[in-house]
Amino acid sequence: MSCGEVGVAGVGLVSPLGNSQAELAAAVLAGRSAVQVWGLDLPGLDRALLPVARCDFDDNTVRAPSRLPADRGTAMALTATAQAYAESGLAAAGVDPERLGVYWGSGMAGAQTFDATCRALYGQHRRMRPTTVLTTMPNAAVAEIALLLGAHGPALGYACACASSAVAIGEALRAIRGGWLDVAIVGGHESMLSPGVLASWQAMRVLAPLGVDGAGAASACRPFSADRQDFAVGEGAAALVLESPAHARARGTHHALAVTGYATNCDGSHITNPDARGQARAMQAALRDAGLAPGDVGYLNAHGTGTQVGDAAEAASVRSVFGPQGVPVSSTKALHGHLLGAGGAVELVVALQALVHQQLPPTAHLQLPDPAFELDLVQGAPRVVSGLRHVMSNSFAFGGTNAVLVASRV
Repeated sequence: MSCGEVGVAGVGLVSPLGNSQAELAAAVLAGRSAVQVWGLDLPGLDRALLPVARCDFDDNTVRAPSRLPADRGTAMALTATAQAYAESGLAAAGVDPERLGVYWGSGMAGAQTFDATCRALYGQHRRMRPTTVLTTMPNAAVAEIALLLGAHGPALGYACACASSAVAIGEALRAIRGGWLDVAIVGGHESMLSPGVLASWQAMRVLAPLGVDGAGAASACRPFSADRQDFAVGEGAAALVLESPAHARARGTHHALAVTGYATNCDGSHITNPDARGQARAMQAALRDAGLAPGDVGYLNAHGTGTQVGDAAEAASVRSVFGPQGVPVSSTKALHGHLLGAGGAVELVVALQALVHQQLPPTAHLQLPDPAFELDLVQGAPRVVSGLRHVMSNSFAFGGTNAVLVASRV
C-alpha cells in the first residue's frame, strides 16, 4: 500500500437485500428487488401506498452496551459493527483504544423512535420515556459503538443527509492518513420507516407512484430511465473497519481492498436541486486524492435515485469528468431503495464487491435509458470484466453536500 491507501479490514451489513456481503452481492447481480408496498394510514389523511425496502431484521434481539433501549437504526448499526469487527480479527490482535475511532453517519438518527414516542404522547397521552433523548440523539449509535468496542479515540457523528456515511468514511480516511488513528469503525445507518417520517417524504412528492393495490412496487424505482418517477425509501446499515498500512503490517496482515480517495464539497446553490458543476468538482478532487486519472476508474456506483432532476444532474457531471460513455455506470437503489444516510456506506460495499467478483451490477428495471444522458449504463445483466482495479461511489445530498469515495484492489 502507498501512504494514501487505507485498508478495509472488515465489513458488516444489514440491508434490505440481505445481512451479509455475499447476500448483497448475489442480490444486486441477480437484480432482485426488495422494494414492496407500505400502506400509510394516518387519521384525517387518505390511505397512501408507498414504495419501501425493509430489512429482515429483528431489532428486539439486540442489546445495546449502554443497556438503554436502542432505536431500530442503532440496533442495525451495532449489528453491522459487530460483524465487521469480527471479520477484521482485531479483537484478538488488539488495538490501542486511544487510536481507535468511530466515524458514523445518519441523516435522521432516532427518527423511528421519536415518531413512535410523539404519536404515543399526542395520540394516547402517554408520558415520554426518560430514555427518549438518549435513544434519539444524533450520536446515539456513535456512543453505543464506542462502548461496544471500548474506543477512546474520536467518536464523531455526521449528519449530511444522503451523504452522511460517505462523509464519515472519508473523514476517517483522512484521520488515519494523518497519523491520528490506527483503526476506525466507519459507516452509517438509517431507519425511518414510520408513519410520520414516510408522510413527510410523501409530502415532498419524491416517492415513486404505485398502481392500484400497490402494483409495480418492485420496479417502481428506475434510475436513469426515460420513464423514471422518483425513488423508494429503504433502511439499513453498513460498517467497515479501516486500518492503517503500518498497523496491518505490524500484525502480519495485508488487505486486498482499500479506500484510496475521497472528496467532499457543497454546491452552495440550492437546498434540493443539485448542481452538476459541484458534483463534477467533487469527483475530480477524489480522483486527485487517489492519484488517478478518469480512465483508471473501471466502475462508478452512481447516486442515481431515479428522480428527474437528480439523475439528469449526475449524468451531466459524470460526462464532464469521464466524457460521454466514458465509464461503466449503474445505480443499485432500484433494488434496495434509497438508504439515505446509510446509502454511501452500503453502496461502497456494493462497489467493493464489484472489485471482488470482477462483475459490475446492472441498474435494474432500466428498459428505456434516457437518451440525453450519453452514459455507459450497465443494464439487463451483470457485466463481467477483468482487471478491474479502481471504482468510484457517489453520494449527493439535499443541502448540496457532495461526497465521493474511491476504492481499489491493492
